[in-house]
Amino acid sequence: MNIIELSGVTKTFGSVTAVNDLSLSVPGKSIYGFIGPNGSGKTTTIRMIMKIMYPDKGTIRINGMDQNGRPPVRIGYLPEERGLYKKMKLGELLQFHGELNEGTDIKRQVDFWLDRLDLTAYKEKKVETLSKGMKQKLQFIATILHKPDIIILDEPFGGLDPVNSELLKDVILDLQSHGATIIFSTHDMGMAEKMCDYIFMIYKGCKVLDGTLTSIQDQYGNDTIRVQSEMGAAAFLGITGIEKVNDYGKLQEVRVASRIDPQTILSELLKKTRITRFEITKPSLNDIFIRIASPDRKEDPHA
Repeated sequence: MNIIELSGVTKTFGSVTAVNDLSLSVPGKSIYGFIGPNGSGKTTTIRMIMKIMYPDKGTIRINGMDQNGRPPVRIGYLPEERGLYKKMKLGELLQFHGELNEGTDIKRQVDFWLDRLDLTAYKEKKVETLSKGMKQKLQFIATILHKPDIIILDEPFGGLDPVNSELLKDVILDLQSHGATIIFSTHDMGMAEKMCDYIFMIYKGCKVLDGTLTSIQDQYGNDTIRVQSEMGAAAFLGITGIEKVNDYGKLQEVRVASRIDPQTILSELLKKTRITRFEITKPSLNDIFIRIASPDRKEDPHA
């Protein structure tokens, strides 16, 4: 069952169309990733779902109810622009947010989440004394404290070190396992690949991708090889049948032209250098993102 449905949604700001005729469906209890370049319309879409702004055209339904009505679900929203009352103590701030969102058993929930996200020792500290990562975890707690059915996270991993990113990731998966629907916007393609049940990409206000990672990759086929060799990227100079080489230093991700047998490229490489890895695969989400959004793209994302 779809818990959020957008149909023909358009939003303009003056002469700029931020979101253009957008339709999408978010299945309940899924993790649904929003990706796209800066200024593509991700945050505008999220703000319309949250009723911070309204579409010029189209409809938004949450749990079957039109946006103009009050959805019979709790929603938690972590905006990209963080906002916390710096002079308040952590415990007081979370108590305030819990009561503001009509949560139940707030004191117990505050203590539980402070402990879960390793902030108990700071409960009586003022927000202004926290590091950026701690503030991020604190605002995440404020977002989920009232046990929302839908959780919308705009760049939730921004500012977190690897340890805290892992901690937050585990919490998000746990919330999903208990029935929450998670929408999160991210520029971290690796995290989107690993976590999301469905991925939606918006580019210049238009939907260009929507589906599972597998279904998205299947649109491109096995046109990618990943290679490690002693020569590195220099080994590909002069080899025909290569459209693009993404050089990562120790590894190169190579896009092969259509109708070119990757084994031919392997044969040419072996004449030049020793190969330690050669893998034929589908393009990564990061590569697909670049193909669509880079200035020198060949694909037409609106085709």
